Amino acid sequence: MRPACASLDAAALRHNLAEVRALTGARVMAIVKANGYGHGLIWVAKTLAEADAFGVASLEEGLELREAGIRQEICLLEGFFDAAEIPVILRERLTPVVHDHYQIGALKGMRGERRCDVWIKVDTGMHRLGFEPAEIPAVVAELAALPCIARLGLLSHLACAEETDTMATRLQIERFAGLAFPGLRRSLANSAGIMRWPAAHADWVRPGLMLYGASPLAPDPSTPTRLKPVMTLRSRLISVRNRREGDAIGYGGVYRCPHDMPVGVVGVGYGDGYPREFHTAVSVLVRGQRAPVIGRVSMDMLTIDLRAVAGAEVGDEVILWGQGLPVEEVARAAGTIPYTLLCGLTQRLPRRECP
Repeated sequence: MRPACASLDAAALRHNLAEVRALTGARVMAIVKANGYGHGLIWVAKTLAEADAFGVASLEEGLELREAGIRQEICLLEGFFDAAEIPVILRERLTPVVHDHYQIGALKGMRGERRCDVWIKVDTGMHRLGFEPAEIPAVVAELAALPCIARLGLLSHLACAEETDTMATRLQIERFAGLAFPGLRRSLANSAGIMRWPAAHADWVRPGLMLYGASPLAPDPSTPTRLKPVMTLRSRLISVRNRREGDAIGYGGVYRCPHDMPVGVVGVGYGDGYPREFHTAVSVLVRGQRAPVIGRVSMDMLTIDLRAVAGAEVGDEVILWGQGLPVEEVARAAGTIPYTLLCGLTQRLPRRECP
């Protein structure tokens, strides 16, 4: 059995949910789309049994949760894509986001006694999905008149909340606050909004990345975080050899040993979802010490400089991100964001809950 795996810490996941509640006091829609950000959709939802609702990207994800026995509200963040999905949404008590007039037209065709809640998507400035603020009074009235609609809510999404101080976010918050509809529940804040913009918290918050222990914010000492990483990507040393000065390492021979030195081979590669290329130097942890990645990452293996790790030997555990090595750091070195690393782990990499 290959040594690479993603170990998952249920206590850390629940801790991060508690951190969300401590920061906001709002109800929590835990975002579990993209297979629970790579952690496993069902495992995340069952671990977060105290969440008030869950947010997914598709009907298929919503049905998977229902089939697993999840009874909380499940929000379809992109709504439905075809009128044929609506009877299933009604039957399974799912909550679609309505962001376009074609969806209202489809809902008007529904007959029967079943009803569903709806979140109305407002475009407060991201210009991706949603109705313009000026359209909202008419949209609310139109949906409220439909027999298949139970509760309505207003929802929007922040485009630049991770930035320290941006007029764009202030304007989005102001536009959303200007929609006065007593009795309608409201949701605006994503993870960055929760952590940086208290005025965006509203009735419901929608944490995603922060639940999994990673911060969406740029490195900023003024924004401390008590989040705990849920996933630790682990493998083991499968070879340790002493290489000579001038030896070329890996594909293309792009790295040459500057001295006689120990080089380790780790049983993990881009076939597991680890980045193939880095813009700046990156390290892994071996015996608690940092060991730089050298040479090209290959599909199943990567090579590391073990000069700083005394006594390293075959079988030693290697941490690639997670406990002691933030995924944000690895993402920055790869010129990407933590989301892509967490969500990009492949099917062949087993996920295992920590004991």
